Amino acid sequence: MRQPCQPTAEQTCQLADWWSFLQGLAGTNPRRQIDEINAIMNTVPYVEDIRNYLISDYWATPGQFFDQNGDCEDYAIAKFMSLRLLGFPNDQMRLVVLQDENLGIAHAVLVVYLNGEALMLDNQISQVVPTSAVRHYRPYYSLNEENVWSHMN
Repeated sequence: MRQPCQPTAEQTCQLADWWSFLQGLAGTNPRRQIDEINAIMNTVPYVEDIRNYLISDYWATPGQFFDQNGDCEDYAIAKFMSLRLLGFPNDQMRLVVLQDENLGIAHAVLVVYLNGEALMLDNQISQVVPTSAVRHYRPYYSLNEENVWSHMN
């Protein structure tokens, strides 16, 4: 069994750092929370699942993501969990699996609905942008803690 992380002078504790970061954002403007979470998560290095886990697709927990880095859905999951811990309602967020038409590959992002606007948090785009500003993605499906939606015709 893994022991709880305890930061020392020689070792950081990324989960404790994550929790401290979230506590610092608690009570701030929701848009600021979204922007800062997107920015800090996007600093984590991108590593494909085949290198990390020796399988083609693996959806990591935030702890695994902070320990081993991750790929697109791992960024989206960590962002989703961060916003949930700050109190964002489940029904205002979707992890969206889509096709990147420019690169010809599957990709995943987080979409957050705030004040009637759908905002995209993407590890490939440094800023949070309205989904309407991104035209090279074609969604397959989206999900949150309770539902799955198909976008295929």
